Amino acid sequence: MNEALPDVPEVRVVGLPQLTSGFDLVERLDLPMHLKVHGPLEPIGGEKLAQLAERINLRGRGGAGFPFHKKLRSVADAAIKRGVRPVVVINGSEDEPACRKDTVLINRAPHLILDGALLCAEALGARTLVVGVTRESTQRSMEAALAERGLSNTRRSALRAFVQRNPVRMVTGAAASLVRSIDGGPAIPPGRKTSASQNGVGGAPTLLSNAETFAQLAIAARIGPERYGNTGLYDEPGTVMLTVSGAVARPMVIEVPTGVPLRYVLQLAGAPPVPQGVLTGGYHGKWIDAATVNEAVISRNSLEAVGGSLGAGAILPISQETCPLGESLRVAQWLAEESAGQCGPCYLGLPAAARGMEDIINGGGPAALEALKQVAKNVKRRGACSHPDGSAMFLESTIKAFTDDLAAHVLGNGCGRPVEGVLPLFEGGRAPTGLPGGAESEENGPSRQKIFVDWTLCRGHGLCADILPEVFQLGADGFPTVAQAKVPRYAEAKALRAVRRCPALALRIEEDTRGQAPARNLPVLSQGRGRRALGR
Repeated sequence: MNEALPDVPEVRVVGLPQLTSGFDLVERLDLPMHLKVHGPLEPIGGEKLAQLAERINLRGRGGAGFPFHKKLRSVADAAIKRGVRPVVVINGSEDEPACRKDTVLINRAPHLILDGALLCAEALGARTLVVGVTRESTQRSMEAALAERGLSNTRRSALRAFVQRNPVRMVTGAAASLVRSIDGGPAIPPGRKTSASQNGVGGAPTLLSNAETFAQLAIAARIGPERYGNTGLYDEPGTVMLTVSGAVARPMVIEVPTGVPLRYVLQLAGAPPVPQGVLTGGYHGKWIDAATVNEAVISRNSLEAVGGSLGAGAILPISQETCPLGESLRVAQWLAEESAGQCGPCYLGLPAAARGMEDIINGGGPAALEALKQVAKNVKRRGACSHPDGSAMFLESTIKAFTDDLAAHVLGNGCGRPVEGVLPLFEGGRAPTGLPGGAESEENGPSRQKIFVDWTLCRGHGLCADILPEVFQLGADGFPTVAQAKVPRYAEAKALRAVRRCPALALRIEEDTRGQAPARNLPVLSQGRGRRALGR
C-alpha cells in the first residue's frame, strides 16, 4: 500500500533551476538567503506587470489554468470602477493527497511567492494580503516569512498581511471557499457561483491565485520575458512544478522546463518502464494509457492533445500488476467523502458514482456501466464549485482509458489482479482536519438535520433555492433537483426559514439523531411572509 506523501518529499530539477534555485544550499530560504540567491526585486507598474504576465503566457498553476493577465486586469478595472482598494490572496491550500508542489514552495521558498504577491499588491494599490494554507508546516513557514519582512496584521501597517489556516479538505482549495473563510465563514463554497475578481474578500475585488503562479511571476519580473522565454516551449515558456507519485520508486516534486517528455519524468521517479496508465493532473485529472505516454510532453497543450491534463501538476503512474478500476474506486470513494454536503448532484451523485464503479468491479454487467455513465453525466455543471465536475471527469476518463479491464469486469469475471493501493490517499482514506477540532467544530461538524420535499405539494415556486442555495438548486423544469438533503450546520437557521416561507408548505425538517437520543420531528410552521491600479 502506498503511504501518504510527506509535506516536503524529495525535490529534483531538470535543467537550470528557477523556482528551486538555492534548494541545494539550504532547506529553507529565509529572507537574507533568498536575496542572495535571487537578488532584489524592483516594483513594476500595473500595466507593465499585466503585459509581462501576458508575454510569458502565465496561467494559474492551481488547476484551472486561467490567464493571469486577464485576472489582474479584471481586478484592477473592478477596483477603479467601484473606487475601492482590492485584496490580494495567495492560495496555498493544497489538499489533494497526491499534490505537494505548492507545499514544497511554501516550506522552502516562501519569499519567492511573497515577491510575486507583493508586486501585484503594489501595482493594484492593495492594502491587504492574505495567505491561505491548510497545513501546520506551511503556516509556520509563511508566518515566519511575513515576520522576516516586517509584515503584520496591525491597523497601522501600510499593508496588512496574515495567514488564514483552514482544515485540510478537497473543497477548501476552491477560491470561493478560501474567500468565505477569510470573511469568517466556513471553508466551503457558498452554494452559488461567485467571482473573486469582482466580489471577493469583504466584497472587494480580489486577486486570488495559486502559490506557484505568484512565484513564476516573481521569476519573470527579475529576469524579463525574453530570458524567461528561453526556457521551455515557445507558446508555454518557463518551468513547471510537478508532484510525481503512485507506482514509483522515489515519490518527488520536480521542476522541469515545459517540453520535457513525460516518459523522462517518469523514469527519474523510478516508474515502471511500461506503466499500465498514468493519471495526469491529480484526482480531478485524466488518465492516459501506456501507448500515449510516449507521445506526451510536459505542457498544458500537449497533455490535453493526448487526452490528459496538466491540472494541479500531479503525475501518477500505475503498474501492470494492479487493477486500474480498483485503484480508481478508492479515489472515487475519497472524492465522494470530500463533498461539502451542499449540492445534491455532489453529495448524492458522487457516492452513487462510487457505488456504480464498485458494481462494475463486482460484475454488475452492462447495466452497471450505463448507470455509472449516467450518474457522471448528471453531476457535471450542477454544483456550487468544481468538485463534482472534476470528479466526474476522473470517472469518465477511467472508463475510457481502461477498456480491456472494463470489458473483463463488465462481461467476465474480472481482471484477476489485486488492488495495491498505489494512488496515495490520506491516512485511513480520509483527509486530516488540519486544525484541532476542525472537522467537528460547531459550524462545520456533521449535519444534524435533513430537509425533505413533499412532491405532492411542491408547485415549483423556487423560493427554497433562493433562501437555501447550499441545498436546493432548480432543474430545467423549475423544480428542486433533490427530494431530501442534509443541512449544513451553519445553514440550519436558513433551512427553518425556507420551511416557514414555502408557499405550498412542501418542505419539512427532521433531526438526524443516529447514535443519539430517539428522533423527534422539528415543528413545521406555517409560512410567513485604487488609483494605483492598472492604467490603460
